[in-house]
Amino acid sequence: MISRIDLRGDALPEGAALRDLLPRAEFDVEAALEKVRPICEDVHHRGTAALIEYAQKFDGVRLEQVRVPAEALTEALAGLDAKVRAALEESIRRARTVHRSQRRGAHTTQVVPGGTVTEKWVPVERVGLYAPGGRSVYPSSVVMNVVPAQEAGVGSIALASPPQAEFGGLPHPTILAACALLGVDEVYAAGGAVAVAMFAYGTEDCLPVNMVTGPGNIWVAAAKRYFTGKIGIDTEAGPTEIAVLADATADPVHVAADLISQAEHDPLAAAVLVTDSEDLAAAVEKELEPQVAATKHVEDRIRPALAGRQSAIVLVDSLEDGLKVVDAYGAEHLEIQTADAATWAARVRNAGAIFVGPWAPVSLGDYCAGSNHVLPTGGCACHSSGLSVQSFLRGIHIVDYTRDALAEVAHHVVTLAEAEDLPAHGAALKARFGWKVPGQ
Repeated sequence: MISRIDLRGDALPEGAALRDLLPRAEFDVEAALEKVRPICEDVHHRGTAALIEYAQKFDGVRLEQVRVPAEALTEALAGLDAKVRAALEESIRRARTVHRSQRRGAHTTQVVPGGTVTEKWVPVERVGLYAPGGRSVYPSSVVMNVVPAQEAGVGSIALASPPQAEFGGLPHPTILAACALLGVDEVYAAGGAVAVAMFAYGTEDCLPVNMVTGPGNIWVAAAKRYFTGKIGIDTEAGPTEIAVLADATADPVHVAADLISQAEHDPLAAAVLVTDSEDLAAAVEKELEPQVAATKHVEDRIRPALAGRQSAIVLVDSLEDGLKVVDAYGAEHLEIQTADAATWAARVRNAGAIFVGPWAPVSLGDYCAGSNHVLPTGGCACHSSGLSVQSFLRGIHIVDYTRDALAEVAHHVVTLAEAEDLPAHGAALKARFGWKVPGQ
């Protein structure tokens, strides 16, 4: 069901050579980009009419309007199962607790007497958030996108999710109910690249945004790449990933269950176990069969995901080597199931989120840990972070110098300007001091 990669016996290669040995899903955003380009430009030129046409083509629904009526949000919340509502409310509460503490305040540094630099943090004015609605429905992604934007102080928040034929062309009612719980009343029935284009260009109904965030399929990722530079994005999210670094103390039942939990997202989902224990590897392989057989989405998602090139059990000589492997892999979700798990977790450099020990499974982070589950995939954790309050804030430096403070350093500024053959830069200071710069 799942392949093995044996890296024991020889010294591990470094950098890209090690990454090339590790499993990874094929996810060709560049190829998808050529297909989404005409869609995005069509939305640019035809606006709402294009959105309605693509909803018919891609989602099989005929929309009368793209914006979700306010009464539909109210009705969705009223009809929400009480247990689901309680779970969403707790998820929101915990996410707010964590994200509220992330907000940075302004900080002023006195460089010299009379010379200060202040960094202030200003929220993005308007954001478009995307909640997927393909194989599964993700109200949790509504929470994970909306809460940090709200806690950052974003003043205008719009959300898009694909129209559903089953619900008369509206997004899934649980998505709408989550929006209502969060106080988001600007919601659109639009999916994939079409939704991203709507946000980027604006339409008759939707004002353009400054930034788009949220997970999605390859078409969403390609559209984000297309609009990079015009709008801000969080990340080009690829198929979800779990890596588990485990030793002989790990429970194979837990490890197998956690690998399966990510495999059920998508046939391209990655499930990777890195271990120095042959016995654990064998026990996990044995445990996968009955657990897969007992669950849902087996043939269309889980089996192809576990059997795909993106999933494997990676055998290493030691946990030290295992640490090198998971750092090279840069997993979206990394579980540490070892003796002294916290110590090993503290040494990890590359991961979207780290889950420490047997009682912090990825599923907890997906819903109710308080952490954010919108995380970098495809090895991007080596250079990028997950969604947070900081994603929606911009740092602005405010420079405030007196005449004396400028005079003290003016000759250095002139010297550097002339060294770069930019004499007008220096002249801007000379003009302030009667063309005779102090210190020269």
